[in-house]
Amino acid sequence: MKLLSRQNIPSSPTRPIGVLQFGTGNFLRGFADWMIDILNEKTSFNGDIQMVQVHSKKPAQGINSQEGLYHVLTKGVSKGQTIEDSRLIQSVRGAINPFLDYKAYLDLAKIPELRFVISNTTEAGIYFDEDDKDWATTPESFPGKLTALLYHRFQHFDGASEKGLVIIPCELVEDNGKKLKENIKRYIDLWDLSGDFEDWVVKHNFFCNTLVDRIVPGYPLGSGNEIQAQLGFKDEQMVMTEPFYFWAIDGPEWLKKELPLDKAGFDVLFVKDISPYRTRKVQILNGAHTCLVPVAYLKGIRLVKDAMENESTSNYLQKVIFEEIIPAMDQPEENLIPFAEDVLDRFRNPFIKHKLSDIALNSIAKWKVRVLPTLLDYINKKDQVPTGMVQAFAAMIVFYRGHYNGESTPIKDKPEVIKYFDQIWKIKTPEAVVESVLSKVDYWDQDLNLIYGLSEALIKEVKVLLAQEEG
Repeated sequence: MKLLSRQNIPSSPTRPIGVLQFGTGNFLRGFADWMIDILNEKTSFNGDIQMVQVHSKKPAQGINSQEGLYHVLTKGVSKGQTIEDSRLIQSVRGAINPFLDYKAYLDLAKIPELRFVISNTTEAGIYFDEDDKDWATTPESFPGKLTALLYHRFQHFDGASEKGLVIIPCELVEDNGKKLKENIKRYIDLWDLSGDFEDWVVKHNFFCNTLVDRIVPGYPLGSGNEIQAQLGFKDEQMVMTEPFYFWAIDGPEWLKKELPLDKAGFDVLFVKDISPYRTRKVQILNGAHTCLVPVAYLKGIRLVKDAMENESTSNYLQKVIFEEIIPAMDQPEENLIPFAEDVLDRFRNPFIKHKLSDIALNSIAKWKVRVLPTLLDYINKKDQVPTGMVQAFAAMIVFYRGHYNGESTPIKDKPEVIKYFDQIWKIKTPEAVVESVLSKVDYWDQDLNLIYGLSEALIKEVKVLLAQEEG
């Protein structure tokens, strides 16, 4: 079987780098990179993608060993038709790690053809770190890294207005473009950079609010070797996706011409207000995902599709969606119920083996964005706590204990979050653990102990889970 390399793909084109991508994960590779690769083929876009690692301090050996090449495998059922497709992505150059070679990272700012920045650093990725004291050394945060690159570009091109960038963050955060811009301005103040630079950022760089949606579980579990044999290449970086995708972009009118996704046949919306689409997607799809993960995982289930085939967890999820999430929302049910039914069909996709442990990444930040607002809205509307969401909240708290039924739980979060839960579970009773978690204002932006009935309901559900534990 041949290695996947540029040498073994002689027709692989090389284009100028037009897109800088922060994040090397499955989602962007199966979503934006897939679209840009098709855009290069079907339109005059003509721009390759350079990835940038954001958090890891180890080299991206996997994607670099394949020189940026990988396959996107699309499998699922859409409108009653089974869809199976594979595409070799040739528009990605590989990944640079700023922690290992900061100069090479900053030199990307000098590329004259560079026009777009895309990112997906999870809900926890757009933040300001006051410990990033100097742009001359690698900042820890994504906004810090981007500020340093923009400043280097500003200096290199003497503040040329035409060298500003279009920045399209894909993090599932409300007003993600606006918040990224705000954090960059905070770094400009922290680093005491020039007023001319700030003017250039504000006037000649364009920050778009966006909403993205596609389930991209990544490498096809259990069938990777068989698929590689069919493809004729050894590809350890291939990603599986569902047929469904959605991208809404709030940007300037001219953006549609510079990023002609419609001409490549994509159903991408350029809109002036993404909030209705965002609320529907975040609260129903992402909220359901985030509720399902700890509940199903503590029951011994490891894949989304297996949870949907399990009567208990499937019924639980349908109850959460149709009896709690949708009643808490302010949009007409006729706009929500068909979307929710499609979501459940997507979760049932027999071709997608989506690991619950992957969805569990940064669950605290996800819970705050995806579930907590719905839970609070439900309480305000119904004057009672939603039992399904409370069960999920309790399961997440127990999940973050780090073990259940004699097995470790795969916590993937900031070190300080993991340390906090490890410490409180070692020294406190379930009642005290719940009280402590609810009082974490830095997690929730409020003291949730003040929400009538929530603490008592959570304590009850936590005790139920602990009583069910086998060892």
